[in-house]
Amino acid sequence: MRHIPLIELTRNGTQECQHLGSVAVVNASGKLLAQAGDPHWLAFTRSTLKALQALPFVQAGGPAQFGLNDQHLALLCASHSGEDKHVDGVTQILEKAGQTYAALKCGCHLPGIFSYFDKAPPEGLVFDERHNNCSGKHAGFVAYCVMHGQSLDDYIAPTHPLQQAIRRDVARAAGMDVNDLKMGIDGCSAPNYAMPLAHLARAYARLASGLADSELGESFAVLGKAMTRHPDLVSGTGRSDLAFMTAGRGDWVTKVGADGVQVVGSKSRAEAFAIKIIDANKPALYAATVEVLDQLGWLDDAQREQLKPWRAQAIVNVRGLLVGERRPVFRLQASSAKFH
Repeated sequence: MRHIPLIELTRNGTQECQHLGSVAVVNASGKLLAQAGDPHWLAFTRSTLKALQALPFVQAGGPAQFGLNDQHLALLCASHSGEDKHVDGVTQILEKAGQTYAALKCGCHLPGIFSYFDKAPPEGLVFDERHNNCSGKHAGFVAYCVMHGQSLDDYIAPTHPLQQAIRRDVARAAGMDVNDLKMGIDGCSAPNYAMPLAHLARAYARLASGLADSELGESFAVLGKAMTRHPDLVSGTGRSDLAFMTAGRGDWVTKVGADGVQVVGSKSRAEAFAIKIIDANKPALYAATVEVLDQLGWLDDAQREQLKPWRAQAIVNVRGLLVGERRPVFRLQASSAKFH
Protein backbone atom coordinates (compact mmCIF):
# COMPACT_ATOMS: atom_id res chain seq x y z
CA MET A 1 0.00 0.00 0.00
CA ARG A 2 1.53 3.29 -1.13
CA HIS A 3 -1.40 5.48 -0.15
CA ILE A 4 -0.93 8.11 2.54
CA PRO A 5 -3.32 9.64 5.10
CA LEU A 6 -5.27 12.42 3.39
CA ILE A 7 -7.99 13.22 5.93
CA GLU A 8 -7.94 12.69 9.70
CA LEU A 9 -10.79 12.71 12.21
CA THR A 10 -10.23 13.63 15.83
CA ARG A 11 -12.56 13.58 18.79
CA ASN A 12 -11.61 15.88 21.67
CA GLY A 13 -8.12 16.11 20.19
CA THR A 14 -7.58 12.35 19.95
CA GLN A 15 -7.27 10.71 16.55
CA GLU A 16 -10.22 8.47 15.74
CA CYS A 17 -10.01 7.81 11.98
CA GLN A 18 -7.63 8.23 9.06
CA HIS A 19 -8.70 8.10 5.45
CA LEU A 20 -5.87 7.04 3.16
CA GLY A 21 -5.63 7.77 -0.52
CA SER A 22 -3.68 9.25 -3.39
CA VAL A 23 -3.78 12.30 -5.66
CA ALA A 24 -2.37 12.92 -9.15
CA VAL A 25 -2.20 16.41 -10.70
CA VAL A 26 -1.51 16.32 -14.43
CA ASN A 27 -1.56 18.61 -17.46
CA ALA A 28 -3.04 17.87 -20.87
CA SER A 29 0.30 16.88 -22.38
CA GLY A 30 0.82 14.13 -19.83
CA LYS A 31 3.15 15.80 -17.34
CA LEU A 32 2.71 14.89 -13.68
CA LEU A 33 2.75 18.24 -11.88
CA ALA A 34 2.12 17.23 -8.28
CA GLN A 35 1.17 14.20 -6.24
CA ALA A 36 0.30 12.76 -2.87
CA GLY A 37 0.62 9.06 -2.21
CA ASP A 38 0.76 6.97 -5.36
CA PRO A 39 -0.27 8.92 -8.50
CA HIS A 40 -0.05 5.72 -10.55
CA TRP A 41 -2.45 3.73 -8.37
CA LEU A 42 -4.71 1.56 -10.52
CA ALA A 43 -8.27 2.66 -9.77
CA PHE A 44 -11.60 1.86 -11.32
CA THR A 45 -12.90 5.07 -12.82
CA ARG A 46 -16.55 4.36 -12.07
CA SER A 47 -18.79 7.30 -13.02
CA THR A 48 -15.90 9.65 -13.73
CA LEU A 49 -15.70 7.69 -17.00
CA LYS A 50 -19.07 8.85 -18.32
CA ALA A 51 -17.85 11.85 -20.31
CA LEU A 52 -15.31 9.58 -22.00
CA GLN A 53 -17.92 6.89 -22.66
CA ALA A 54 -19.86 9.50 -24.65
CA LEU A 55 -16.95 10.07 -27.04
CA PRO A 56 -17.89 7.53 -29.77
CA PHE A 57 -21.40 8.98 -30.00
CA VAL A 58 -20.20 12.59 -30.13
CA GLN A 59 -17.30 11.77 -32.49
CA ALA A 60 -19.78 10.15 -34.89
CA GLY A 61 -21.99 13.25 -35.03
CA GLY A 62 -24.77 11.76 -32.92
CA PRO A 63 -25.86 15.00 -31.21
CA ALA A 64 -26.49 16.71 -34.56
CA GLN A 65 -28.19 13.67 -36.09
CA PHE A 66 -30.68 13.36 -33.22
CA GLY A 67 -31.00 17.07 -32.46
CA LEU A 68 -29.56 16.88 -28.95
CA ASN A 69 -28.83 20.08 -27.06
CA ASP A 70 -26.42 20.88 -24.21
CA GLN A 71 -28.88 19.63 -21.60
CA HIS A 72 -29.06 16.25 -23.30
CA LEU A 73 -25.27 16.07 -23.58
CA ALA A 74 -24.92 16.87 -19.87
CA LEU A 75 -27.17 13.89 -19.13
CA LEU A 76 -24.91 11.60 -21.16
CA CYS A 77 -22.20 12.44 -18.58
CA ALA A 78 -24.47 12.36 -15.53
CA SER A 79 -24.88 10.48 -12.30
CA HIS A 80 -28.21 12.18 -11.81
CA SER A 81 -30.66 12.10 -8.92
CA GLY A 82 -33.74 10.97 -10.79
CA GLU A 83 -35.46 14.34 -10.45
CA ASP A 84 -38.19 15.24 -12.93
CA LYS A 85 -35.82 17.29 -15.09
CA HIS A 86 -33.44 14.34 -15.34
CA VAL A 87 -36.13 11.84 -16.21
CA ASP A 88 -37.70 14.21 -18.74
CA GLY A 89 -34.35 14.77 -20.45
CA VAL A 90 -33.60 11.06 -20.68
CA THR A 91 -37.09 10.46 -22.09
CA GLN A 92 -36.41 13.08 -24.77
CA ILE A 93 -33.12 11.44 -25.80
CA LEU A 94 -34.83 8.08 -26.13
CA GLU A 95 -37.75 9.53 -28.09
CA LYS A 96 -35.37 11.23 -30.51
CA ALA A 97 -33.81 7.81 -31.07
CA GLY A 98 -37.25 6.23 -31.56
CA GLN A 99 -37.04 4.22 -28.34
CA THR A 100 -38.57 4.02 -24.86
CA TYR A 101 -37.15 3.25 -21.43
CA ALA A 102 -37.70 -0.43 -22.18
CA ALA A 103 -34.51 -0.32 -24.28
CA LEU A 104 -32.36 0.68 -21.27
CA LYS A 105 -30.22 -2.07 -19.71
CA CYS A 106 -29.10 -0.10 -16.63
CA GLY A 107 -31.65 -1.58 -14.25
CA CYS A 108 -33.93 0.26 -11.88
CA HIS A 109 -33.27 1.67 -8.41
CA LEU A 110 -34.79 4.17 -5.99
CA PRO A 111 -34.20 7.70 -7.35
CA GLY A 112 -31.14 9.34 -5.86
CA ILE A 113 -33.13 12.35 -4.69
CA PHE A 114 -34.30 9.99 -1.94
CA SER A 115 -31.46 7.50 -1.51
CA TYR A 116 -28.60 10.03 -1.48
CA PHE A 117 -30.21 11.96 1.35
CA ASP A 118 -31.73 9.02 3.23
CA LYS A 119 -35.25 10.31 2.61
CA ALA A 120 -38.30 8.10 2.46
CA PRO A 121 -40.00 8.19 -0.95
CA PRO A 122 -43.66 9.18 -1.09
CA GLU A 123 -46.15 6.36 -0.80
CA GLY A 124 -47.02 4.87 -4.17
CA LEU A 125 -43.98 6.28 -5.98
CA VAL A 126 -43.50 4.58 -9.33
CA PHE A 127 -40.06 4.62 -10.92
CA ASP A 128 -38.32 2.84 -13.77
CA GLU A 129 -34.98 2.62 -15.59
CA ARG A 130 -35.07 6.33 -16.46
CA HIS A 131 -34.65 7.10 -12.74
CA ASN A 132 -31.38 5.13 -12.60
CA ASN A 133 -28.51 7.57 -12.06
CA CYS A 134 -26.82 6.18 -15.21
CA SER A 135 -29.86 6.37 -17.49
CA GLY A 136 -28.53 9.37 -19.41
CA LYS A 137 -25.36 7.49 -20.29
CA HIS A 138 -27.41 4.46 -21.34
CA ALA A 139 -29.75 6.62 -23.43
CA GLY A 140 -26.65 7.77 -25.29
CA PHE A 141 -25.63 4.14 -25.73
CA VAL A 142 -29.04 3.36 -27.21
CA ALA A 143 -28.89 6.34 -29.58
CA TYR A 144 -25.43 5.27 -30.78
CA CYS A 145 -26.72 1.78 -31.57
CA VAL A 146 -29.76 3.15 -33.42
CA MET A 147 -27.47 5.46 -35.38
CA HIS A 148 -25.23 2.57 -36.46
CA GLY A 149 -27.90 -0.11 -36.85
CA GLN A 150 -26.44 -2.16 -34.01
CA SER A 151 -28.19 -4.57 -31.67
CA LEU A 152 -29.91 -3.07 -28.63
CA ASP A 153 -30.38 -6.38 -26.85
CA ASP A 154 -26.73 -6.74 -25.86
CA TYR A 155 -25.35 -3.19 -26.06
CA ILE A 156 -23.71 -3.56 -22.62
CA ALA A 157 -21.78 -6.70 -23.58
CA PRO A 158 -18.02 -6.06 -23.62
CA THR A 159 -17.84 -7.58 -27.12
CA HIS A 160 -20.55 -5.31 -28.55
CA PRO A 161 -19.24 -2.87 -31.21
CA LEU A 162 -20.37 0.08 -29.06
CA GLN A 163 -18.38 -1.09 -26.04
CA GLN A 164 -15.37 -1.80 -28.22
CA ALA A 165 -15.58 1.77 -29.58
CA ILE A 166 -15.84 3.12 -26.03
CA ARG A 167 -12.80 1.13 -24.93
CA ARG A 168 -10.86 2.49 -27.91
CA ASP A 169 -11.78 6.12 -27.20
CA VAL A 170 -11.24 5.85 -23.44
CA ALA A 171 -7.72 4.59 -24.12
CA ARG A 172 -7.12 7.43 -26.60
CA ALA A 173 -8.30 10.06 -24.12
CA ALA A 174 -6.20 8.67 -21.28
CA GLY A 175 -3.11 8.20 -23.44
CA MET A 176 -2.99 4.45 -22.89
CA ASP A 177 -2.75 1.27 -24.91
CA VAL A 178 -6.23 -0.22 -25.13
CA ASN A 179 -4.89 -3.54 -23.83
CA ASP A 180 -3.70 -1.88 -20.64
CA LEU A 181 -7.20 -0.90 -19.56
CA LYS A 182 -8.47 -3.29 -16.88
CA MET A 183 -12.16 -4.07 -17.33
CA GLY A 184 -14.82 -4.64 -14.72
CA ILE A 185 -18.62 -4.34 -14.70
CA ASP A 186 -20.08 -1.19 -13.18
CA GLY A 187 -23.20 -0.88 -11.04
CA CYS A 188 -25.28 -0.10 -14.15
CA SER A 189 -24.06 -3.34 -15.82
CA ALA A 190 -21.91 -1.57 -18.44
CA PRO A 191 -18.17 -2.23 -18.74
CA ASN A 192 -15.99 0.08 -16.68
CA TYR A 193 -12.21 0.48 -16.74
CA ALA A 194 -9.46 0.81 -14.17
CA MET A 195 -6.47 2.99 -15.01
CA PRO A 196 -3.69 4.77 -13.12
CA LEU A 197 -4.88 7.96 -11.42
CA ALA A 198 -2.44 10.02 -13.46
CA HIS A 199 -3.98 8.81 -16.72
CA LEU A 200 -7.50 9.54 -15.46
CA ALA A 201 -6.37 13.04 -14.54
CA ARG A 202 -4.78 13.47 -17.95
CA ALA A 203 -8.03 12.50 -19.67
CA TYR A 204 -9.84 15.24 -17.74
CA ALA A 205 -7.09 17.77 -18.41
CA ARG A 206 -7.64 17.07 -22.11
CA LEU A 207 -11.42 17.22 -21.68
CA ALA A 208 -11.05 20.60 -19.97
CA SER A 209 -8.68 21.87 -22.67
CA GLY A 210 -11.46 21.51 -25.26
CA LEU A 211 -10.59 22.65 -28.77
CA ALA A 212 -6.91 22.93 -27.85
CA ASP A 213 -6.72 19.14 -28.00
CA SER A 214 -5.63 18.20 -31.52
CA GLU A 215 -7.10 14.69 -31.47
CA LEU A 216 -10.49 14.84 -29.71
CA GLY A 217 -10.89 18.59 -29.22
CA GLU A 218 -14.28 19.15 -30.83
CA SER A 219 -15.88 16.39 -28.77
CA PHE A 220 -14.13 17.51 -25.59
CA ALA A 221 -15.31 21.08 -26.19
CA VAL A 222 -18.99 20.21 -26.52
CA LEU A 223 -18.97 17.76 -23.61
CA GLY A 224 -17.07 20.13 -21.31
CA LYS A 225 -19.39 22.99 -22.21
CA ALA A 226 -22.48 20.89 -21.53
CA MET A 227 -21.20 19.74 -18.14
CA THR A 228 -20.20 23.19 -16.89
CA ARG A 229 -23.34 24.89 -18.21
CA HIS A 230 -25.68 22.30 -16.69
CA PRO A 231 -24.08 20.87 -13.55
CA ASP A 232 -27.56 20.38 -12.07
CA LEU A 233 -28.17 17.79 -14.79
CA VAL A 234 -24.78 16.13 -14.30
CA SER A 235 -25.65 15.54 -10.64
CA GLY A 236 -28.67 17.01 -8.85
CA THR A 237 -29.97 19.15 -6.03
CA GLY A 238 -27.56 19.23 -3.10
CA ARG A 239 -24.96 17.07 -4.85
CA SER A 240 -21.20 17.55 -4.95
CA ASP A 241 -20.65 17.92 -8.71
CA LEU A 242 -23.27 20.68 -8.83
CA ALA A 243 -21.58 22.46 -5.91
CA PHE A 244 -18.05 22.18 -7.32
CA MET A 245 -18.90 23.17 -10.88
CA THR A 246 -21.00 26.09 -9.65
CA ALA A 247 -18.09 27.27 -7.52
CA GLY A 248 -15.80 26.85 -10.53
CA ARG A 249 -17.79 29.47 -12.50
CA GLY A 250 -17.54 27.54 -15.73
CA ASP A 251 -13.84 26.70 -15.40
CA TRP A 252 -13.98 23.38 -13.53
CA VAL A 253 -15.20 20.20 -15.17
CA THR A 254 -15.84 17.78 -12.31
CA LYS A 255 -17.17 14.28 -11.88
CA VAL A 256 -17.43 12.09 -8.82
CA GLY A 257 -17.41 8.31 -9.03
CA ALA A 258 -18.52 5.60 -6.65
CA ASP A 259 -16.12 4.17 -4.10
CA GLY A 260 -14.00 7.23 -3.50
CA VAL A 261 -13.03 8.63 -6.92
CA GLN A 262 -13.13 12.31 -7.91
CA VAL A 263 -11.71 14.20 -10.89
CA VAL A 264 -11.57 17.98 -11.41
CA GLY A 265 -10.28 19.61 -14.60
CA SER A 266 -9.57 23.31 -15.14
CA LYS A 267 -10.30 24.74 -18.59
CA SER A 268 -8.14 27.82 -18.11
CA ARG A 269 -5.14 25.79 -16.98
CA ALA A 270 -5.59 22.62 -19.10
CA GLU A 271 -4.81 20.70 -15.91
CA ALA A 272 -6.71 18.22 -13.78
CA PHE A 273 -6.38 16.15 -10.64
CA ALA A 274 -7.75 12.76 -9.72
CA ILE A 275 -8.27 11.51 -6.16
CA LYS A 276 -8.86 8.04 -4.79
CA ILE A 277 -9.94 7.58 -1.16
CA ILE A 278 -9.21 3.94 -0.51
CA ASP A 279 -12.04 3.35 1.99
CA ALA A 280 -14.52 5.25 -0.24
CA ASN A 281 -15.59 7.64 2.54
CA LYS A 282 -17.56 10.41 0.84
CA PRO A 283 -17.04 13.26 3.35
CA ALA A 284 -13.30 12.52 3.26
CA LEU A 285 -13.33 12.56 -0.55
CA TYR A 286 -15.08 15.93 -0.69
CA ALA A 287 -12.82 17.39 2.01
CA ALA A 288 -9.72 16.18 0.16
CA THR A 289 -11.03 17.65 -3.10
CA VAL A 290 -11.46 21.10 -1.55
CA GLU A 291 -8.01 20.84 0.03
CA VAL A 292 -6.37 19.98 -3.30
CA LEU A 293 -8.13 22.91 -4.95
CA ASP A 294 -6.82 25.14 -2.17
CA GLN A 295 -3.26 23.83 -2.26
CA LEU A 296 -3.15 24.26 -6.04
CA GLY A 297 -4.21 27.89 -5.71
CA TRP A 298 -7.43 27.38 -7.66
CA LEU A 299 -9.61 28.98 -4.95
CA ASP A 300 -10.23 32.63 -4.23
CA ASP A 301 -11.80 33.75 -0.96
CA ALA A 302 -15.34 33.59 -2.27
CA GLN A 303 -14.87 30.06 -3.60
CA ARG A 304 -13.21 28.99 -0.37
CA GLU A 305 -16.25 30.19 1.56
CA GLN A 306 -18.65 28.65 -0.96
CA LEU A 307 -17.05 25.21 -0.61
CA LYS A 308 -16.64 25.40 3.15
CA PRO A 309 -19.55 22.97 3.78
CA TRP A 310 -17.80 20.35 1.64
CA ARG A 311 -14.73 20.46 3.86
CA ALA A 312 -17.06 19.23 6.61
CA GLN A 313 -14.48 20.24 9.19
CA ALA A 314 -16.75 20.31 12.21
CA ILE A 315 -18.17 16.99 13.42
CA VAL A 316 -21.48 17.68 15.14
CA ASN A 317 -23.69 15.15 16.90
CA VAL A 318 -27.48 14.88 16.67
CA ARG A 319 -27.90 17.40 19.50
CA GLY A 320 -25.81 19.94 17.64
CA LEU A 321 -22.78 19.62 19.89
CA LEU A 322 -19.32 20.04 18.38
CA VAL A 323 -17.62 16.73 19.15
CA GLY A 324 -14.72 16.48 16.72
CA GLU A 325 -12.84 17.74 13.71
CA ARG A 326 -12.16 16.54 10.17
CA ARG A 327 -8.93 17.94 8.74
CA PRO A 328 -6.48 17.41 5.87
CA VAL A 329 -3.11 15.94 6.83
CA PHE A 330 -1.31 15.92 3.46
CA ARG A 331 0.76 18.24 1.34
CA LEU A 332 1.03 17.93 -2.42
CA GLN A 333 4.56 17.28 -3.59
CA ALA A 334 5.71 18.97 -6.78
CA SER A 335 6.74 16.70 -9.65
CA SER A 336 8.01 17.12 -13.18
CA ALA A 337 7.74 13.53 -14.36
CA LYS A 338 6.50 12.74 -17.86
CA PHE A 339 4.49 9.54 -17.56
CA HIS A 340 3.36 9.34 -21.18
